[in-house]
Amino acid sequence: MLWHEITIHTTEEAVEMISNFLHEAGAGGVSIEESGTLNKKRDTSLGQWYEFPLNDIPEGQAVIQGYFAEETDMDEIAEQIRPRIEQLREFDIDPGQYTIRFRTVNEEDWANAWKQYFKPIRVSDTLTIKPTWEQYAPKSQDEKIIELDPGMAFGTGTHPTTSLCLRTLESVIQGGEEVIDVGTGSGILAIGAAKLGAKQVLALDLDPVAVSSAGENVRLNGLEHQITVHLSDLLQVLNDANGEEGAKLGVTLPVQVVVANILAEIILLFIDDVYRVLQPGGTYIASGIYKNKEQVVADALEAANFTIVERFRDEDWIAFVARKK
Repeated sequence: MLWHEITIHTTEEAVEMISNFLHEAGAGGVSIEESGTLNKKRDTSLGQWYEFPLNDIPEGQAVIQGYFAEETDMDEIAEQIRPRIEQLREFDIDPGQYTIRFRTVNEEDWANAWKQYFKPIRVSDTLTIKPTWEQYAPKSQDEKIIELDPGMAFGTGTHPTTSLCLRTLESVIQGGEEVIDVGTGSGILAIGAAKLGAKQVLALDLDPVAVSSAGENVRLNGLEHQITVHLSDLLQVLNDANGEEGAKLGVTLPVQVVVANILAEIILLFIDDVYRVLQPGGTYIASGIYKNKEQVVADALEAANFTIVERFRDEDWIAFVARKK
C-alpha cells in the first residue's frame, strides 16, 4: 500500500501542536525526530540510554512526518495545516522558518522502521518502559515494567513530557488512589499510575485511535480490572458521572489524583473541570507545558483555587503538582 508522507521542518517548541494538527487532519501515523547532535543534553540519571543515531538537525529544531492514505488530497492537507501553524505565533509558540514537503512511500518503509530505535528505557526510580517486541529482564525486585506498543498513538516515554510526568506520578501516588488520566494517548500514564499502586484509573481520550491503542496496552499489562479506557473528554465524564454511564467509569467522583500530559493551551481550557472532579486536598499533575507558558498556567491554577506544591522540569518542559484547596 502506498502512503503520502508530509515532512515539516520546524522547532522543537512547536512539535506537539503540529503533530496534533496532523492527527486531526487524518494522519495514519506521525513520527518526530529532534536534534541528535552531541551538544544536546540527555538525562541519564536513572540509567537511560539512547540508541537514536546522531543527525544533522540543528539544536532546537525538529522534523515531523505524517502519513496519509493514497487517496488523500495533499494540497488540501497543506491548506489546512499552514494557517494553523502560522496561528501558533499568536500563542507565543514559534514554529520558526518551517518548510512543508511531500513524497509517496511504501507502507513497509515507515510503519515499522521506527521500532528499531525504541528500546527499554528506565524513566524513574522504579518504572521501565519496555516495547512489546524487545526482550528485557527486571534488574531488581522493585522495578516495574510497562509493556507498550504505542501503535499510532502518542506516548512512548521517550519525550521529556512523558518521562517527566511518570516521575511526577511516582512522587505523588502513595497507593490506593483513584486517578483520572486526561488525554491518555497510548495509555502509558494510566498504566504507570496503576503499576505505582493506584486502585483504579480512568483513562480518557477524544481520539478513537488512542482509545484503541490504550485499551490494547492495558490488556498487554494485565490491568483490565484496574484501568477503564473511555472515549470522552473530562467535561463529558462529569456530565455522565451519575446513573448507568457513571457506573462504567471505573472510578467514583471526586477522585484523589488527575493527571494531564497535554498542551498548555488545552490545560487552560479545563482547569475548572479538574477542580470539580478532585476531592478537597486532591492532586492535579499538569504536564506538557513548554517554558514560555509556565507563568500563564501557574496564574490560571492559582486563580482556580489550586495551590502549586511543586514544579518539576526536564529540558524546557514543566510539570506542575497542584493541590485543590
